[in-house]
Amino acid sequence: MRSQQRRTAGRATLCPVEDFAALLALIGIVIVVSSLLSGAVERSGLPQVAIFLALGAGLGPWGLGLVDVSLDSPALRVIAVLALVLVLFSDAISVDTGALRQQRGLALLILGPGTIIVAALIAGAAHLLLSMSLAHAAILGAALASTDPVLLRTVLRHQRLPESTRVALRMESGMNDAVLLPIVVIAMHFVPLPPGEVERSLARSIVGLFLLGPLIGTFVGWLGITALVRVRDRIGVRRDYESLYALGIAFTAFALAERVGGSGFLAAFAAGLVIAAQDLELCDCFLEYGEATAEMFLLLTFVAFGASLLWMGLDVVDGRTLAFAAFALIVRTATLYPVLARAGLDVRSRRLIAWFGPRGLSSLLLVLLPVFAGMPGAAGLLTITCLVVLVSVIVHGSGIAIWLRRDAKAERGTRKKEARRTEHRASALPSEVADAAPITIDELRPRLERGEKVQLIDARADRNWGQDDQMARGAIRLPPNDAVRTARELGLDRHGSLVVYCA
Repeated sequence: MRSQQRRTAGRATLCPVEDFAALLALIGIVIVVSSLLSGAVERSGLPQVAIFLALGAGLGPWGLGLVDVSLDSPALRVIAVLALVLVLFSDAISVDTGALRQQRGLALLILGPGTIIVAALIAGAAHLLLSMSLAHAAILGAALASTDPVLLRTVLRHQRLPESTRVALRMESGMNDAVLLPIVVIAMHFVPLPPGEVERSLARSIVGLFLLGPLIGTFVGWLGITALVRVRDRIGVRRDYESLYALGIAFTAFALAERVGGSGFLAAFAAGLVIAAQDLELCDCFLEYGEATAEMFLLLTFVAFGASLLWMGLDVVDGRTLAFAAFALIVRTATLYPVLARAGLDVRSRRLIAWFGPRGLSSLLLVLLPVFAGMPGAAGLLTITCLVVLVSVIVHGSGIAIWLRRDAKAERGTRKKEARRTEHRASALPSEVADAAPITIDELRPRLERGEKVQLIDARADRNWGQDDQMARGAIRLPPNDAVRTARELGLDRHGSLVVYCA
């Protein structure tokens, strides 16, 4: 009976028309607000998550009363499941497989001691401080050991972040959920069940987690890439549709794995890893276009939590829970900082990696799995997780904002010096492009020899540029997602010719 409940726990009924209209309005608000604030958030360093949690509170029962998301809401199940699929898939597809091979030792340190030991220590604290059973404590420890990729995205996009720090944080946020998810699912089966049911249920979960899910995800990812390459070579596929294609692979892998009893979440993760390893062009395309779609949905999830659920954490505030929250946030830094010394990283990189460990959406989504399965005591786990996430948003969010502002000030000084050295060069993007025809290297060379105002622009995607940051002689790096503002800050002349290369 319990296993049947767990299989059907994720099914949701359709929302009434008026609820559907409210959901569409909520989606529209998230898209409009996130678009209008995107530039200000990136430049100011304000935690975007905090803004959308506040938006959810304003729209929820304590504000305008337009949105009310409860634990038994069908919409919450749909939003949470889709969000976790997108988190795992986005994490996997953003993994730089080349860097992962080169930094195997660092990856093992981060995903081994840096993740599993942290989860075990948090679980031990939950068992001792909060008097939880070992199974409940293991679920809470695994959920709170997960670092949040949404809060970290602003940091990972920052140009001046040391490359070793970027690689380490991307590997951790991209892969620790896949390590922690099995702990949550397996621990759920040790909550009291009828005699003999534990062994049968656990065996099915292990097969689904470690065999069916990854195999189906790998197959769907490989088949999807093969089909895309053949169609792209023969007919052609629009680049913006390739990003949507990647999302289609994620959802297909999840649905197929769940249908046959496997883990849809690990299937989505495996499909993302196949894409990252086999098709760099589609991977870049998703990072440029599809990631924006995924990020909008994840921000929508934060609004849904901010409407009412997340503030449940304030109901359990006392000395023990605050002590546990402080331990849960400090233990990663205390564990990871000495561990990273074995990787040969400098002190600054170790300090940044150990500090940037916010808890957020991933923790909430992982702890919702036992809630949806109807596990006894799961609501209490969610409440504690909400408290830790609230504290983390304040502590880590403000810390990230301070670091970004301080680093932005240093970056402005560097750019001003560079601008003074490039005043004689051809300058910013013109308001009207007179000649946008392709040009070959043989055609470009005579122009340079004649002394024409020609400026080379390196506009490769950040992922490609990160793998090889060497540029053509005399070229200027303009990140494609912030080209105009960067060109203006460099003081480039508007009347010269630009030659842009992106491969």
